[in-house]
Amino acid sequence: MHREIIINCLYSLLRFIKMTKNLTLLLVLIAIALMVVSCYYDNEEELFPKLSTGCDTTNVTYTKNIVPILSSYCYSCHNNANAASFGGNIRLESYSDVKAILTRLYNSVTHNSAFPMPKNSPMLNDCLILQISIWKNNGAPL
Repeated sequence: MHREIIINCLYSLLRFIKMTKNLTLLLVLIAIALMVVSCYYDNEEELFPKLSTGCDTTNVTYTKNIVPILSSYCYSCHNNANAASFGGNIRLESYSDVKAILTRLYNSVTHNSAFPMPKNSPMLNDCLILQISIWKNNGAPL
């Protein structure tokens, strides 16, 4: 659409120049047209802002927020029964187990380690990572 407008403007300018034979005016008008077009700005974040996702980041606790994340994404390999076979002997079923490896867990779920988790799966969504981060930064409340 913008290309059609520009072409129409340039075509009109050429007709105008043929009528006036004023090359200086043409150059000025082309320069202005180029400046206007080059300043066109599409910022995806402004055009399509993210809607609130309802990510609960208030009073993040192990019981309320972290256990459901671990249960959905980690327990299949890192439960007490499977940890030795599938989970690199890392157990995540108890608060003390999780707290003992909290920095390692955080680095894994943010894919900032040699062992990105969940294994062979996409990274957790932003809300879940934010909840883990807040929980970690607040001292890992139970």
